[in-house]
Amino acid sequence: MERVKQLASHLTGSHSGGLAILKRNTPDDVVITLAIRSPMCKAKKGGFRDMKSDELLTEMFRRVIEHGNIDPALIGDICVGTVLPVGPTYEARTAALAAGIPENVPVQTINRFCSSGLMAVTTISNQIRVGQIEIGLAIGIESMTANPDQGPSAASEEIKTCGPANDALQPMGWTSENVARDFAISREDMDEIAALSFLRAENAQKQGYFDNEIVPFTALQKGPATGERVKVVVDKDDGIRYGTTKEGLLKVRAAFPQWPPAQTTGGNASQITDGAAAVLLMTRRKAEELGLPVLAKHVTTSVAGLAPRIMGIGPSIAIPMALQQCGLAKADIDLFEGCTIFHIFTPQDWS
Repeated sequence: MERVKQLASHLTGSHSGGLAILKRNTPDDVVITLAIRSPMCKAKKGGFRDMKSDELLTEMFRRVIEHGNIDPALIGDICVGTVLPVGPTYEARTAALAAGIPENVPVQTINRFCSSGLMAVTTISNQIRVGQIEIGLAIGIESMTANPDQGPSAASEEIKTCGPANDALQPMGWTSENVARDFAISREDMDEIAALSFLRAENAQKQGYFDNEIVPFTALQKGPATGERVKVVVDKDDGIRYGTTKEGLLKVRAAFPQWPPAQTTGGNASQITDGAAAVLLMTRRKAEELGLPVLAKHVTTSVAGLAPRIMGIGPSIAIPMALQQCGLAKADIDLFEGCTIFHIFTPQDWS
C-alpha cells in the first residue's frame, strides 16, 4: 500500500487563490443541472444482459426527458461518448429520435476509450463556454454484452515494428501487469484496495447513497419459460459483491498468468459492465432563467498522453495538470472520483 501512496504523492498543484476564484458565481459559468445514471450491471449476467446497446441508449434518453425539467427542443447539441458499437453515430441519432428528442436537436459521438463519457461532458461544456450553444446534453453509454471488445483490427507491418505503436495495440491486462511490475505494486496492495472499494460500495448501496443518481431503467429480459423478452425494472447496481475481504480476494487466480507478475484478477479488476449516464449542462444564466437547480460547475478537463505500456497511471499525470490550470493544490480538493477527472470537486456552496 505504501508504494501506491508513493505513486500518487506528486499529485500537487500551485495554490494562488484559485479556490476562492472558482467559488465565484458568474452568469457565464457552465453548470450541471442534471446528473443521472442507469444502474451499472454485469455484462452477460446482469439486468441489461438481453438488451441491445441502442435500446439501452434509448432508455437513457427517455430518462433525461423525464427528469431534465426542460423542453428537449431547447438542447443545442448532444454528445454521446461510447467505444464499442460498430455504428455509434447511427445508434446515437436513432436512439434520440426514438426516445422523443426532436429532429432539430443534433447528435455527435466521441471515443476516447475509458474516458469517452467524460469527454462528451467536456465537449458540450466547451461548446457552451465559447457561446456556440446555451444548453447541451452529454451521455456515456456502453453495452459490453451487446458489443464485446474485439480488440484492434490487423495492423500494418510499420505499426507492428514500432515499439510504442505496437504497445498501444496490446490488451489492458498486459498494461496492468506492467504497472504492477514497474512500480512494485504487490498483489496484497491490489487486493487490499479492491476489498476497500467493495466495502465502500456495499456501504454506499446499503445506506442509499446512490439513490439520488440512479434512475430506474425499464429493461428487456428473456423470460425463463418462452424466451420472449419481458419488461423488468432495474434500479440497483448488481456488481457489488457484499462481504468481500482481502483474504478472499487473495485466493482468486490470476487472470493473465502469461504476463508476469500475474497479479490482476477478476476480484481486483473492474467488471465488464453495461450501463449509461447523462449530464445536462448550460450556462448559469440559462439555469436561473429556467428555474433549474445548479448541482455543480464544470471548471476544466485535462488529458495526458504517456507510454501505452503503462497507460493505467494516466490520472497521476492529468490530475496535476488540472490542478495547475485552476491554481489549486491537492489539499484544496474534497473528493477525487473515478480514473479521469472532469470536475474536481463540487461543494454545495457553488449553487
